[in-house]
Amino acid sequence: MPRGRYSLHDPHDHTPLGEEHFNCAPGPSGWRYVSRTTTPSGDPACSVDLAIDELGRPIRLELHSADWQVRAAAVDGVTWVRTDPTGTHATEGNVRAHAFTGTSPAFLVAISRLLRLTPDSPETRVRLVAFTDPVLAPLTVDQSWALVKSEAHATDNGPLTVDEYQVSALDTGERHTVHLAGDVVLSAPGIELEDLDTPPSVF
Repeated sequence: MPRGRYSLHDPHDHTPLGEEHFNCAPGPSGWRYVSRTTTPSGDPACSVDLAIDELGRPIRLELHSADWQVRAAAVDGVTWVRTDPTGTHATEGNVRAHAFTGTSPAFLVAISRLLRLTPDSPETRVRLVAFTDPVLAPLTVDQSWALVKSEAHATDNGPLTVDEYQVSALDTGERHTVHLAGDVVLSAPGIELEDLDTPPSVF
């Protein structure tokens, strides 16, 4: 069960945003990721609990940030309930989308599992609902994913396959690169893997 720590920063000006301490593991029904994020000063910032099924579909997502809360799942597209800090108002949402995204590295792993691309696959378009920090406001976004290459690297624990994805935002045309190894993000815009206690899980 991989356990580790990511550092998070603004992808444009590299301002530190904090750290995400996580553990994740595949299971009989799919894969689960649990994390807590702290601010640069060490204060609690948000938490993520994401579970996907064996096909990569989000069967449960729970987010907490700045006393806001979201509970979500893939139902008739994707469906969520967002609760305000006072707990007196809850708003429901539903979009014909494939999955969710946000600042957590968990979403990159989950999307890669959903798409299951190979280097021979064409660029694949995916519609996502992003929950933006810090108030978890929902925003529908369209991206294009392509698996550029998969390379095996020798390690003390045997070969480690690293997948390089090119991800494009279809509204702006901005492209960026994501490197994944199993269920761990090695690097992505705004994300750096700092510590990893055990090797990534192989799906």
